[in-house]
Amino acid sequence: MVKDPFTGQTREMLMFGSNNYLGLADHPYIKEKVIEAIEQFGVGIGGPPMLNGYTRLMRELEDRLAEFKCTESAIIFPTGYQANLSLVSCLTERSDLLLVDEAHHASLFDGLKMIETPYLTYRHNDVEDLEELLIAHRDEARDAFVFVEGVHSMDSDLAPIPELVKVCRKHSTYLVVDDAHGTGVVGKTGRGVAEHFDMEGEVDIMMGTFSKAFATVGGFVAGPSHIIAYLKFYARPYMFSAALPPTVLATVHACLDILEREPERVQQLRDNVDYISEGLRTQGFELNPQGGSIPLLVPREMNIRKAAYAFHELGLFMNPIEWPAVPYDKQRFRISIMSTHTREDLDRLLAAVEYVWARESVRK
Repeated sequence: MVKDPFTGQTREMLMFGSNNYLGLADHPYIKEKVIEAIEQFGVGIGGPPMLNGYTRLMRELEDRLAEFKCTESAIIFPTGYQANLSLVSCLTERSDLLLVDEAHHASLFDGLKMIETPYLTYRHNDVEDLEELLIAHRDEARDAFVFVEGVHSMDSDLAPIPELVKVCRKHSTYLVVDDAHGTGVVGKTGRGVAEHFDMEGEVDIMMGTFSKAFATVGGFVAGPSHIIAYLKFYARPYMFSAALPPTVLATVHACLDILEREPERVQQLRDNVDYISEGLRTQGFELNPQGGSIPLLVPREMNIRKAAYAFHELGLFMNPIEWPAVPYDKQRFRISIMSTHTREDLDRLLAAVEYVWARESVRK
């Protein structure tokens, strides 16, 4: 139920705008575990991990996340945004070489603004372009890092992890994968892009969030023990932010329990994405999403705000992504699919897209 800002009335809306990919935000088991955590630990910590905020719940969750991502260790941040800020600002120095996928998330580029280290961008998922830059500049740097999103947040395509690992190994370069939209979504058991490509343990550093498939807030970095230890003492967003409360940590613990007990949720999400994708292709859309979201590019003649209102009138909650979040000619609706969507829900979405596109594509 949402309050309609246009009428002031409360009405039911079908949610296609949430990154709650596995539908865990209101799972009874998770709510039960959160209540237990409140009764045992309270609702807050009141300090950063380095002082009084490092609890047993956090240590146990770090261990579980490291195992989940097939790495040695993990560190938990208040947000995924802060995790990316920390990675780029803490691990790199002026003598290093940073190569960034041009379509990487804004949080990574904001981290780059915090440092003096120069960086280069390479064309999205273009491994040949990346290697050309490494050949031209790698020898000038002490260490080199490649930053990429495992599942791109806007285009929902996969990074070519096997090819990236091969190139990075060849040129003695660290591969840092932002798996925010892959964790819990891709791979047979939802462990992310490394599992999807059967490359677990091959990626140097993995970043992820709790605000997508894990249905809460927070972020983490998983990788070699010495790198994680370094982050704990030198990452300013970690040192100077209050630790996540027990409620959030308990939520993620419970989500990991559900992933272990109900792996079919991952497959159901995949089935739902495939069903919607096939239906949209029959309507003439060209797409092949690999994550939990579907990008629906808006034609230049369509007014995206009028189209968004049309979806609203039909009772569908949809996220219009406008410039400057994306280039003006790549404005889109970002349709978020959940494993809990029914076939009836999905058919209603397909019918709405067909109606809105037929009505709004011919109007300005």
